[in-house]
Amino acid sequence: MPSAHYQPLELRADHDHNDDDDDVVDLIEHLDAEHHERWTSETGVQSQSNGRIRYHPQLADELPSMGGSMAASRYGRAGNSGFRRFVYIMLILLPVCFLIYFVISPQSQDSEDADGDVDPHNGIGSMMGHALNESLHICSESHEDRRLYIGDKPRSAYAQLPVIYFVTPTYPRREQIPELTRLAYTLLHVPRLHWLVANDREGCDTFLDAQINGFGIPYTHMASPMPSEFRKAKPAPRGVANRRAALQWLHQHNLTNGVLYFGDDDNTYDLRLFSEIRHTQRVSMFPVGLIAEYAISGPVVREGKVVAFLDSWVAGRRWPVDMAGFAVSLSYMAQYPNVNMPYKPGYEEDLFLRSIGLHIDQIEPRGNNCTEILVWHTQTKNKKSAVVRLENRYMDERSNLGALFRLLEQMGVARASESEGLVATISKNGKSKSHAYFLS
Repeated sequence: MPSAHYQPLELRADHDHNDDDDDVVDLIEHLDAEHHERWTSETGVQSQSNGRIRYHPQLADELPSMGGSMAASRYGRAGNSGFRRFVYIMLILLPVCFLIYFVISPQSQDSEDADGDVDPHNGIGSMMGHALNESLHICSESHEDRRLYIGDKPRSAYAQLPVIYFVTPTYPRREQIPELTRLAYTLLHVPRLHWLVANDREGCDTFLDAQINGFGIPYTHMASPMPSEFRKAKPAPRGVANRRAALQWLHQHNLTNGVLYFGDDDNTYDLRLFSEIRHTQRVSMFPVGLIAEYAISGPVVREGKVVAFLDSWVAGRRWPVDMAGFAVSLSYMAQYPNVNMPYKPGYEEDLFLRSIGLHIDQIEPRGNNCTEILVWHTQTKNKKSAVVRLENRYMDERSNLGALFRLLEQMGVARASESEGLVATISKNGKSKSHAYFLS
């Protein structure tokens, strides 16, 4: 954090003063005039016409160097000189020390968290790379909730609940549509939710548009491609551009009520999670299953308070948590207008939480004091889109294959080709036949 700079304190008659100032003045006025004049000339404390004094920055260095004999002649009473000099110094220095302490201490709260390279109030450290200034490309959006019932209650029964803004970064691959479909059928059971789907591609995917809109959940679908300079990085910061775009959307809409949650499309969510995070006051945290070597990542809780973290990859992170392991109140986040997330693989969660000024004593443990797992980091094994060799003449309305492969190609799952890929095997009664046998 930037260092604070303090100017020497001046006590003046035309400003407010306290009782300590008056004690100093009373003591000065009771000194012998000759000795007082000699004292002030040597220490740098000048008497004012109205009895007030001006603090001099060299005072602390000069006072301890005074000899005992000088002090005796100065005060006139050798037996009391040491004590009187001590009282005089304390009356001058104590108000200064207390003032400096109370100015500095709020900035140094939780000294363990004061190190690092990100000032939470200034937002972006050198490693953040880019300010949060993405231009948004909104593909489609709907704030209408078309679900008549959610669970066993009408939609209107949930009208007073805070909204959960569920951010899902996604990217084109053959598993994209299946995973988003599975996630959507979980979210259909969650009231008062706005689904922010940020797709890592240059333009809008019209098929994905139709899919998301069809679920009837309030949503925003945006195109948020990763900047080209990061695409060849190893490892690449996947999902960062998408989450940053969602943060920018929240900022542009000036949303200060509700809860933010980053929910990947390949995770598995217990429905209880949404009830747990909905009333987050600042930042709530909870364990995530199937993370790295320990198969778990999450807070360590004692007597209802988060005291540390369990994670197999610490790597100097102040907040070694998974992206799915916390939720943030928008009213709390609004206090930090420079909230950010870096293009730094492995440190996205850590530096995001630093950018909102989080302290460990502010964390709200969820999931029965972090003894339950409400989200699992399940991962689908990714493969390249399949290519199946089929002649175009058999892709007409005589069978379902033409329409089926056109749909699969729209989804990014597979495509048919006359010259590439494995020859499609079509069989009956355990025996394969030529395409012409079935399709001519």
